[in-house]
Amino acid sequence: MNIQIVLFEGVDLLDAIAPYEVFSAASMYTSEEIMVEFVGSDDEEHVLSGINNYPLTVSNKLDLSKKGIVLIPGASGSVSIVENDPNSVPIKLKRASETGLRDQIIEAINDPDILVTTVCGGSLIMAMIGVLEGRHVVTHHMGMDLLSATGAIPINARVVDDGDIISGAGVTSGLDLALYVVERELGPRIAHEVEQFFQYEKRGTVWKNEGAKPILSPSTQAEKAFNQDEKSEHLNQRDLLGDWEVSISTPVGKMQFVYTFILNKDGVLTGTATDQSDQTNVSNLEDINMKNKSIIWTQKVKKPMSLKLKFEVNKAEDQLKGVAKAGLISSKFIGKRIR
Repeated sequence: MNIQIVLFEGVDLLDAIAPYEVFSAASMYTSEEIMVEFVGSDDEEHVLSGINNYPLTVSNKLDLSKKGIVLIPGASGSVSIVENDPNSVPIKLKRASETGLRDQIIEAINDPDILVTTVCGGSLIMAMIGVLEGRHVVTHHMGMDLLSATGAIPINARVVDDGDIISGAGVTSGLDLALYVVERELGPRIAHEVEQFFQYEKRGTVWKNEGAKPILSPSTQAEKAFNQDEKSEHLNQRDLLGDWEVSISTPVGKMQFVYTFILNKDGVLTGTATDQSDQTNVSNLEDINMKNKSIIWTQKVKKPMSLKLKFEVNKAEDQLKGVAKAGLISSKFIGKRIR
């Protein structure tokens, strides 16, 4: 069994090292040959971790001809919302998604002989690449909304098994994910011996899309109904009609649009966003609603990554100011009327 753990600039040490130790220990309890190695997406020999720039040695380039398991860890750094902060986790994950790892992940996902696993922000790298739409995954709790915004289905569990993709939540879940993978691939008796060796029992129930669907509690159903009622409010629609020049500053880049709001033939407020860098890229503003003095809507964007942003904006005369949120990405929104 080949297990390749991908290293990249800014990688979190524990995300990578905890699974490495678990998989290496498993090799002591099985006759199956297990090869565990740290690999890179390109031809680098060393990378600097996100913790004190500690240097890590890369033994080989990720080789997808070696069938088995690929593990993608997350990054370590600040959770700053300052635009383009090079030390922020979002920037480090975004940089990793733009290396040779992009095409390698796409190839691995399409190979039935490869199991792709992630720890913490590793699933966010995959989300940024655009390969998790409709897939059940988990990441660090601060990135769960971002998973949802990219079309993934976030599951609040320690480990999520979605068949050929297995993901772990926060940093220490790398232990639990690796122990579960050992159990799934080599059997519970070997996994138990590894637990005994480390004097650690994996935490939480592994979530799978199997079994009976849980019934929501009455309080949860009532809360959902309440939220839906809140979204039904429509106020001062005509205040938005016309064209607006818009700037959205995210931690991974700036987006500029021209927003156009109109009333359709049914008198419902609708809107479009034209990308100033590519005017052929026009997206719809969805779920536009008024709540007191706030204007709320959603928008799907393709750059700097494919995701769905949720906006809450206030209007003052001919200016719009507010935020656009997608989990780790918290963006400043500014607009001014141009027509």
